[in-house]
Amino acid sequence: MSSPDQASPVAQPDPIPAPTGIVVGVDGSDQSNYAVVWAAREAKLRRSPLHLVTAYTVPIFAASGLDGGYATVDDDVIRQGAEAVLREAAAKVAHLDVEVDARVENGDAAGVLLELSETAELLVFGTRGRGGFLGRLLGSVSSALPAHSKCPTVTVPLSCATRLGEDPGREAQAPVIEKVVTVGVDGSDQARYAVLVAAEQAQRSGSALRIICAIQPYTGSLSWMPAPVDREELFAEIQTQLDAGEKWLRHHFPQLPIEVKLVEGSAVDVLVKASETSELLVMGTRGRGGFAGMMLGSTTDGVRHHAKGPIMVVRDREDPRQDDRSAFGPLLQA
Repeated sequence: MSSPDQASPVAQPDPIPAPTGIVVGVDGSDQSNYAVVWAAREAKLRRSPLHLVTAYTVPIFAASGLDGGYATVDDDVIRQGAEAVLREAAAKVAHLDVEVDARVENGDAAGVLLELSETAELLVFGTRGRGGFLGRLLGSVSSALPAHSKCPTVTVPLSCATRLGEDPGREAQAPVIEKVVTVGVDGSDQARYAVLVAAEQAQRSGSALRIICAIQPYTGSLSWMPAPVDREELFAEIQTQLDAGEKWLRHHFPQLPIEVKLVEGSAVDVLVKASETSELLVMGTRGRGGFAGMMLGSTTDGVRHHAKGPIMVVRDREDPRQDDRSAFGPLLQA
């Protein structure tokens, strides 16, 4: 028997398990609702659970006047509002046969999502929110999420409303969406891994894979080069390397329809255009730099900010399937 002065152990609640499926940031805005719909459909396709997450911090206001001090907003009021937002989001996808859970987190929104990305399969959010939860997150902070997330991220722009069936009044104006997943490449290791992820996505959804390599048009910016650039020779060399890459990819995905396109133009413009009719556009976080550096961080951000469809950004990681790439021909070089 314990003595009266000994504290009895208090049973602690079991911690909420970290999400392992698809995590989507929710704030009640149209943008986040579209992200929820896209994420739910993706969860159904992958047979993965869907986790709806909202987060908040209790604001503190400095009081002015004779009784100077600080006042805080009632935490319960904010939490009840957050829970209402989650219930509304869950109702939008209740008709889908998807396992859904929802959680309210107290803390910085970006920090919360980044922490959850450590175990999540995919992190999904809209382009920007209404303030509060995603107002910070989907403004300047959202640009940092793809680069720091531990899992792939998908940004769902507001313009996806029609293709998701959320704006039926404008369906006649919507472009025809091809059954294709598009991925941008530049020969970097990051881009090769992004191609593998894109191929898996296309195979999972029963879509074709379109690989695009964009070559910056010749301008005065290349006047520093010691010798004139032979454009035809350059294109032929890159095409040879792309052909080798296609053989390598077909080796690992023999049943997947694959199309490779080498085009002249700004990478941002080319990929933004591709996003209009692709089911999904996949990009790496950064490229190799130099002359052929087309998938740079600034390019990825540029495409994300102007894309007309969902954009998946994939961080680089090692994949054993890359080990045999050189056996199929020359690698694309800067």
